[in-house]
Amino acid sequence: MIKIVTIIGARPQIIKAAALSRAIKTKFSGKIKEVIIHTGQHYDKNMSNVFFNEMGIPEPDYNLGVGSGTHGRQTAAMIEKIEDILIKEKPAFVVLFGDTNSTLAGSVAAAKIHIPIAHIEAGLRSFNKSMP
Repeated sequence: MIKIVTIIGARPQIIKAAALSRAIKTKFSGKIKEVIIHTGQHYDKNMSNVFFNEMGIPEPDYNLGVGSGTHGRQTAAMIEKIEDILIKEKPAFVVLFGDTNSTLAGSVAAAKIHIPIAHIEAGLRSFNKSMP
C-alpha cells in the first residue's frame, strides 16, 4: 500500500482535496493510504469544519492549529510541525494544492527531507500580477 500525505490549510485547498480523498476512498482504498494534515491556516468553523462535514472529507489525522500570525511566523510554525509528521509517517509523496502559506510550508518541509511532491493547481485567479 502506498502512503501519501495531503496537506491542506485554507478553504480552497479543502475543497480541492475533497475530490482526491473521495477518489482514494471509492477507487483506491486498498492501494493508497491518505494521511491528512490540516495546518489550521483557516481555522474558523465556516472556513474549515463546514467543508469537512458537508463534503464528506475524512477528519484530518493531524491538525497543527497554527492560526493567525505574520506570514513568516505562520509559515515557520507549519514547516517545523509538518517536518516532524513527515519524518514519522514516511510517505511516498506529499500532495499540495494552490499557493498558500500551507503550500509553501509543505513544499519546503518535504523538499528538505527529500520527499517527492505532487502539486495541484497554482496561480492567480485574479490575474493581478502585483499579488504575491
